[in-house]
Amino acid sequence: MQRSYRAHREEIDKTFLVMKQEYTISLFTEDHIGILSQITIILTRRQINIESITASESAVKGVQMLTLVVKTTAEMVQKVARQMQKLVDVLKVFVHTSDEIIHQEIALYKVKTKGLMSGDIVDNIVRGHNGRILEVTPEYMVIEKTGHKAEINELLHQLEPCGVLQYVRSGRVAITRQVKELNAYLEEMDEANQYKPDKVESFN
Repeated sequence: MQRSYRAHREEIDKTFLVMKQEYTISLFTEDHIGILSQITIILTRRQINIESITASESAVKGVQMLTLVVKTTAEMVQKVARQMQKLVDVLKVFVHTSDEIIHQEIALYKVKTKGLMSGDIVDNIVRGHNGRILEVTPEYMVIEKTGHKAEINELLHQLEPCGVLQYVRSGRVAITRQVKELNAYLEEMDEANQYKPDKVESFN
């Protein structure tokens, strides 16, 4: 009986893992302190780990963009997106799969110069992976690589035998393939607010 329960439990876990996929959540918010902690609480309550997070300016002045990468189910990501949309400072939330966006990450590698200067290693590894050399000293060389996570990890793997001293990778930056932009959504919100009755303040 115990073995049967374990087998059933493992089958449920495997099914759940298969249903999970990578999603990019784009939040457009007013630039106020505390918004990130509120978003983190929403994800933590649902036991969703943040794979990557990036904060930046957006095309709309005064509006900040947060880009989060999570792995979860389609149902769950929609639930957390609706919760985020209810936050006071959040203007709009978008959820996209990887094929619905154009995205990149950037990585820096600090590698021993001696390990890279022998033979044609620089040409074969750095230029072969579309990397860029930012700085060269007698002790180390700094290389930049922009691309998807798999491409960045592959270059790291190639550089490891040469002596990687430091390695850092940014979070994802992404833009959507959709035609309708944030400006259009904000204009629709403004129009909707115009039809709301104004509050009348009375003085006694």
